Amino acid sequence: MFAMWMSELSERSGVPVPTVKFYLREKLLPPGVATGATRAVYDERHVERLRLIRALVDVAGMGLDRVRAVIDAVDDTKADLHDVLASAHEELSPVPSRQPSEESRELVARMIKSRRWKVTNGGRHAEALAAALDALDAAGQGLDAEALAAYADAAADVAKNEIASMSDVSREGAATYAVIGTVLAEPVLLTLRRLAHEDLSARRFARMPRTSLGTAPVTGKRR
Repeated sequence: MFAMWMSELSERSGVPVPTVKFYLREKLLPPGVATGATRAVYDERHVERLRLIRALVDVAGMGLDRVRAVIDAVDDTKADLHDVLASAHEELSPVPSRQPSEESRELVARMIKSRRWKVTNGGRHAEALAAALDALDAAGQGLDAEALAAYADAAADVAKNEIASMSDVSREGAATYAVIGTVLAEPVLLTLRRLAHEDLSARRFARMPRTSLGTAPVTGKRR
């Protein structure tokens, strides 16, 4: 395996040397192989670990405690790949500022049970979803079971394609993919939804076609 000095490790990973040393002191990055009293060499595993840490810190905005939780799951040899992915994803779900209502919790639980999803019922994701449903209710835009099911089905299709694309990845690589794929792909999903809304709204409600630079007028039919 290719060995490199810390300066090379910094260049390969894009992480400044002082930051690399900080991660070493915090034991988030495993030590290199000592070649002297003050020198050590590193390899591709260190590059991959630094990419994971950067994804957790820079992309997901996690603090060191949450980063450590993911790193611990990656380093736990008794944990399978699902545990690693679950740990990374769990740290991305916000802890609700207030306890969700029982009504929303029950709605989420029924949705999970009806789909036989192998997830933690009452876990952080479920609580975050219930809290989001409460927020919709408070705004007068509540979702019923049918509407929630439509969202769940769409999300399941996206997740199926994403998980299917993962093969022969390391534990660090899987966790990095989970974080970057989730955080950076969510704006893509959100914008696609808004584009679809604009298209369907134009087809159903617009009286006059709207045009924008470089696009054709919106019509009732497309060829």
